[in-house]
Amino acid sequence: MTDFDTPINRFGTHSVKWDSMEGYYGVPAKDGIAMWVADMDFRPPVAVQRALEGMLAHGVYGYYGDEGPYLDAIRWWMKTRHGWEVERSHIFTTHGLVNGTSMCVDAFTQPGDHVVLTTPVYHAFARVIKAAGRGVTECPLATVNGRYEMDFATWDGMLTGHETMMILCSPHNPGGRVWTPEELRGVAEFCKRHNLLLVSDEIHHDLVMPGQTHTVMANAAPEIADRLVMMTATTKTFNIAGAHSGNVIIADETLRKRFADRMMAMGISPNSFGLFMAEAAYSPEGAAWVDELTAYLDGNRKIFDAGINAIPGLRSMPLEATYLAWVDFAGTGMTAAEFTARVEKGAKIAANHGDSFGLGGETFLRFNLATPRSVVVEAVARLQKAFSDLQ
Repeated sequence: MTDFDTPINRFGTHSVKWDSMEGYYGVPAKDGIAMWVADMDFRPPVAVQRALEGMLAHGVYGYYGDEGPYLDAIRWWMKTRHGWEVERSHIFTTHGLVNGTSMCVDAFTQPGDHVVLTTPVYHAFARVIKAAGRGVTECPLATVNGRYEMDFATWDGMLTGHETMMILCSPHNPGGRVWTPEELRGVAEFCKRHNLLLVSDEIHHDLVMPGQTHTVMANAAPEIADRLVMMTATTKTFNIAGAHSGNVIIADETLRKRFADRMMAMGISPNSFGLFMAEAAYSPEGAAWVDELTAYLDGNRKIFDAGINAIPGLRSMPLEATYLAWVDFAGTGMTAAEFTARVEKGAKIAANHGDSFGLGGETFLRFNLATPRSVVVEAVARLQKAFSDLQ
């Protein structure tokens, strides 16, 4: 059994999550809790450690070649874990999926085009879209019975005709939704109606809670293969984000050539450390580790939700996937500055500010639960104390 309970001191290790917490949020390193950026406070599977140790023992760090075993590891994982058949030739390796997103924007849109985002959603999407000189069309998710749902009827009336791409976050970050096959087919139909290329970011697809099933967009709507780009990665699943490795997977030959041409023009080639780690992670040993991880995260989720939902005015959205709790403070009647100050100054917890995720996130904070259970318990106690006057 993997030990997820023993705390690992990450201060002084160039960890953005812990070493940058005070600079970004004013939460002191001495006794603060970092629950913001989406990486885990857990070591990856032993198989990944062994792969790196093998590299170190060899001691020569040259260019990576013979990608066959790496590509086959990806194909094996997608087939056995997601029922998705992927061809070797369809796989591109990027420097993580933020880079993959920017590459898609660069390859498939033109300056002045707009990209559809279903907000609130992962903040890096809008950042790279705007930096590339494209516009963002925010289509807000509907909240129904406390969870997010697609609102295609409203979205149909919001598009201006300048949109050429949609980026889907599946499973959804920060709301934690696992989209149903019916919802995914709705997205496919929406993209066909508005002639949008669809980029499906599925980086959290392995991190689903027990009882939930993620459906790969390529399987949900195979008829849109000519307008579909898939993105996956080992980095979130196995906590190896520092490897900056991700995969853009494109079945359509025309789209694939456009992407390959941009990769060539920008001189992008993969980091060998990331490829060694990915091949080791996408294995039976890695699969067993993920099963233990998701069970542990589910336990953390239950403790956090029970504690947060006991505070009047606070509500944690039901988490179906990811390890990121999305907490709504609207019921407190406080401004964002007021409830954020209680979290950062009172509870000394760094959490992502909801407004950074776009329309609909203004009354929320996002909390990272991928940490030892004792830390989650402590965080809940601090939050209950910070809002004790409401109880």
